[in-house]
Order: sequence, then C-alpha cells, then structure tokens
Amino acid sequence: MTEIPAIRLENLAKTYRRSHLGRTTETIALDGLSLAVGRGEIFGLLGLNGAGKTTAMKLVLGLLFPTKGEAEVMGRKAGSNDAKRMIGYLPELPYFYPYFTPAESLEFYAALSGADSAASRISGILERVGLAPHAKKCAGEFSKGMLERLGLAQALVHDPQVLVLDEPVSGLDPLAVWDFRELFLELNRAGKTIFVSSHSISEVEKICSRVAILKAGKLAALVSQQEWKNSPGGLEEIFVRTVRG
Repeated sequence: MTEIPAIRLENLAKTYRRSHLGRTTETIALDGLSLAVGRGEIFGLLGLNGAGKTTAMKLVLGLLFPTKGEAEVMGRKAGSNDAKRMIGYLPELPYFYPYFTPAESLEFYAALSGADSAASRISGILERVGLAPHAKKCAGEFSKGMLERLGLAQALVHDPQVLVLDEPVSGLDPLAVWDFRELFLELNRAGKTIFVSSHSISEVEKICSRVAILKAGKLAALVSQQEWKNSPGGLEEIFVRTVRG
C-alpha cells in the first residue's frame, strides 16, 4: 500500500483577479503545480520573487483557495480543520503582541490550537528554541532573530506533524542561522516533515533532500540532493541555469 504523502499538490493553480475602473486584470501566480512531499522529508521550494512560492504555501495552509486543482496535508483537504491541526506555520515576518512575554504569547497560541498550555511545557519549548534566557522580556524588545525564534516556538506549540516555513533564516546573523539549521535537523530526526521556502540556496542545500524550483508559477525542476552534490556548481548552478533557461 502506497503511503499517503505529507503534502500533495495536484494540478494546483491560482489566478488573482483585480477590478479597477471597470477593468479586470488577471495575474497567474501558480499554473498547474503538481508535487508530493514525503512524510519525514525536508523539502525546499526555490524561485525568484514572484515565482509563486508564497502562494503555494498559502494554498497548503488553507489561507487561499485554488482557482483549480487540489492540495492535501496528510491526506486531508488543505484548509480543513483536520489539515490545519497538523501544520505549524512560521511566516516570513512573524508578529506578536509587543507587551506579551514569550510564555504569554505561547499560552495564547496554545489556547487557539487547543493544545496543552502548561507552564512546564511552554518553558520546554522556549528552551528548545533558545529563548529561555529572555523569558521575562516583552516581544516589543526582541530583535529580528529573537522574533524568528518565537515564531518557530508558536509553530511548534501544538506539536504538529508538518512544519511550513517561509524564509525562516531571512535577515538572521550567522549564529542564529546555525541554531535554526540544527533545530530543523533535530525536528526532522524526530519525525517532522518540513516544507521550507528560502532564498538562501546554501542553507537549502544543507538540510533538504529534494528541492522544487518554480519559474513563473510552474514547476521548472525537481532536484534531488544527489543531483546537486554531483553538480560542480552545486544547487546554485542548477538554480541559475533553470531560472535563466
């Protein structure tokens, strides 16, 4: 029996329509995207700005509805309550109420998710993402890196099976990038599926087993780790060749 993938996209398309002064314009963000992310896989999504990466992620999350095609998470229709319970999401620019401490923020998100908000469990998550030393500060005092760590903590608070990460290391200093990379690998070893979009090709190379390259809303290439290891220029060369071709 074939195992149901963690994420399945089938002929997925999204067209944005805007009306202004009686005229309707259409922008195709995704055009027939099909791919499957295996359970326990770290899968990367690469592409230039406007290639459709964020749209694809929002369709997986159920924040957008497709123009056609379908998306599933662990065999459940994307956007359904069952699918949402299985996903932890870290947006590119996480925002938190500035006067909440990290623990108060996590208690809030745990309550929204119906997850255990016990102080000991919240404390353990903060320790895991490296925020324990800053537990008494308010989010308004946090640096970009600390907000990213808190964003990852809220993505983990309900112990999801699938993590969807949009540009998780954007703007972080080298130490924070290292910490995030090690944490992603640790989470993956614990059985989490990770679906990550990033402009940092070098980081994607280090953690992903496969990568999809999007170009103008379409799947331009599906590349395995072995392929970029065998390429003289690595994944970066494959990416540049694909998006320029």
